[in-house]
Amino acid sequence: MLGKITKSTVERLPTNTVLWDSALVGFGVRKQRRHPHYLLRYRINGRQKFISIGRHGMWTADTARTEAQRLLGLIATKIDPAAERQPTADTFIAEVNRYLDRKRGSMKPRSMVETRRHLLAQSKPLHHLRLTELDRRMVATVLAGIETASGAATRNRARATLSAFFSWSVREGLIDNNPVTGTGVADEGPSRDRVLTEDELRAILAALGKDDFSDIVRLLILTAQRRTEIGGLRWSEVDLNRGLIVLGPDRTKNRRLHELPISTQVRAILDHRPRGDGFVFDHGAVGFNGWSDGKAALDRRLNGSVEQWRLHDLRRTAATMMAEFGILPHINEAILNHVSGHKSGVAGIYNRARCQDGMRDALQRWGDWIDTLAG
Repeated sequence: MLGKITKSTVERLPTNTVLWDSALVGFGVRKQRRHPHYLLRYRINGRQKFISIGRHGMWTADTARTEAQRLLGLIATKIDPAAERQPTADTFIAEVNRYLDRKRGSMKPRSMVETRRHLLAQSKPLHHLRLTELDRRMVATVLAGIETASGAATRNRARATLSAFFSWSVREGLIDNNPVTGTGVADEGPSRDRVLTEDELRAILAALGKDDFSDIVRLLILTAQRRTEIGGLRWSEVDLNRGLIVLGPDRTKNRRLHELPISTQVRAILDHRPRGDGFVFDHGAVGFNGWSDGKAALDRRLNGSVEQWRLHDLRRTAATMMAEFGILPHINEAILNHVSGHKSGVAGIYNRARCQDGMRDALQRWGDWIDTLAG
């Protein structure tokens, strides 16, 4: 099958189908079971070969296309990309694999996915180089490419991941200095204290569609939870009988169990989602993974009516507005899963049930007000 490989065509791809890109010869995507995988078909030394680029979710259509173009550049110089995949000792990729093996047991699943993305996907140009060959200029070039492709925030997260890896390499005696030191930190814009106005929140609600990202944004507004908690929500964490979303310690920032009551508005969204054994929004190894594309599409629909906002602003806005409604501070903090004096020690254990009733009432009042705001 021939056509343009985009996020939407990949996500609509039927099982047991291969789509070859109409613009970049040899670039394709195949879906055999659950997840589509990007691949490249090429010919070298008279033989046709295939090489896997990676799974959709870990890669986007755009990043996979860029990688396919890089591999085709190697082929044009008579270098077989398959040989590049065989890491030799003391190269960046060989030590990265060892580093990831060491970290596997101590990192949260979400953190591991992000670390793998930064080191395995976004740092590809460094893979074949020896650690001792790397310098600040090379790392800065890679960071500049990440910023161009994915923005300032992603650059800074990738920079932090690279710095952690190189610091580990110094401790292991593999290199003498961390080449990330001295590279620039990108300006991510205004400080993260933005609270949306009622008009801005109304505009966002009006611009939402029927896609997965729109449902996630609605849930972020209605629940005031973090985007990773909603984007990575599993059906096993949704207890409709008790009317709760139950996030285990491995899924929360403070590593504490979080039981969040479900309002009727949240339940309505969950009720129309297809039920399964995995994620509520099943797009990859950690659930939803189309944040950049979804936010960009929403901003286009907003057409400048809401300036310089982030998804995390929805959490801050919900907390601020609920406080203005008269929701008590300890209830507000319980909804946000913040730990303060009222939740610590024995008092927190004995007050949990009473606090949950207050949370349920507060979230229902908030959901009813959002319905009114949305018209």
